[in-house]
Amino acid sequence: MAKLFSPLKLRDLEFRNRIFVSPMCQYSAAGGIPNQWHLIHYGTRAVGGAALVMVEATAVCPEGRITPWCTGLWSEAHAEAFRPIVDFIKSQGAVPAIQIGHAGRKASTDTPWNGSAYLPIGVGGWATVAPSGIPVTPAHGMPHALSEDEIDAMVELFADAARRALAAGFEVIEVHCAHGYLLHEFLSPLSNQRDDEYGGSLENRCRLPLRVAKTIREIWPQQWPVLVRISATDWVPQLNGIAGWDLAQSIHFASCLKEVGCDLIDCSSGGLILDAKVPIAPAYQVPFAANIRKEAGIATGAVGLITVPQQAEQILQDEQADVIFLARELLRNPYWPLHAARELGVDVTWPIQYERAKR
Repeated sequence: MAKLFSPLKLRDLEFRNRIFVSPMCQYSAAGGIPNQWHLIHYGTRAVGGAALVMVEATAVCPEGRITPWCTGLWSEAHAEAFRPIVDFIKSQGAVPAIQIGHAGRKASTDTPWNGSAYLPIGVGGWATVAPSGIPVTPAHGMPHALSEDEIDAMVELFADAARRALAAGFEVIEVHCAHGYLLHEFLSPLSNQRDDEYGGSLENRCRLPLRVAKTIREIWPQQWPVLVRISATDWVPQLNGIAGWDLAQSIHFASCLKEVGCDLIDCSSGGLILDAKVPIAPAYQVPFAANIRKEAGIATGAVGLITVPQQAEQILQDEQADVIFLARELLRNPYWPLHAARELGVDVTWPIQYERAKR
């Protein structure tokens, strides 16, 4: 049995293999409400054999969306709209998961196919927030630096979204602490220049993300796992004399997340500084997953330019990660897990409606 197709257990939840659908924004919701596009998109990947299907970055409040067309979980109507998607994912033997987050200073932008330009107030956009009044770029709006009372309120927004995710039927939740969005902004010295208990030292910069993770862990059923996506590095050793977020800080943060009861670190990178030099190559982020797994003693997921079944299998055999998150490759081919099983010589169950194509 190839390790890629061996079952994995996190807490009391068993996954049929080690292939997880990475959260990928679709920018196709109206008012944050998922629709038939989302049902077909996520449902197809469940049919395709993935063990976990992760719904895209879903905002805890309207202002937390990356674009006006991102999904949200700030009302009961949103939870209700997710239920048929969750039910279909489960019916196909996959585990339904959702990533919740807040876009922070990177919110209020247009869709990628329209250039991702900042949308000002009055042109479809809204005021953005951040740990400090530092814009992403000069072309972006100046974010409002959150007060301590507003930070407390932000924790409650995450808590409420987690409760709604649970009501919608999701079994796994992931906290978005990556890609330059709000919780990552608090972690990185490049975006967090506060002088209160939420800024300065590594302990202080980790404070809000850890509060959010701990709160969600207390809400989420003990038998089900809580995941956290991080950017393991900003890919910016120094900017204006300030060192960026890096692997050593990520290992510390992952250790703290383990202490509050989180179960797996989804290891991505970058996103905070838009023009950072990223050495993109096949499996270029795998060393982050390997180091965090070893040094923090917590399960990890590898992601990033993993495209070939043998490549994914070798990462697991070498104990560099516990699961493989696939992104673009599952956009190209939703049935990648079924084809990967054939290439690795593993007999897996196909949907009965598709069995005629199995051989």
